[in-house]
Amino acid sequence: MDTKKEVLDILNDLTGEDLSDRMDENIFENGLLDSMASVQMLLSLQEKFGIDVPVSEFNRAEWDTPAKIVAKVESLENE
Repeated sequence: MDTKKEVLDILNDLTGEDLSDRMDENIFENGLLDSMASVQMLLSLQEKFGIDVPVSEFNRAEWDTPAKIVAKVESLENE
């Protein structure tokens, strides 16, 4: 499974935008994701990758760019 591609597919579904060439763009500051979309993103990532990310432990600063999301998912997959 290509983690980067799968994460970008989820983000594309949520934002309606291809972020593959904007991996370091802050998706919260630019208004692509809000708190409700964050929850949907976490649920989609949990379902797709079998990882556990409790919303109560979600730190927006660790998930604010596509690159950080890919890195976080990869680290959680390896736990």
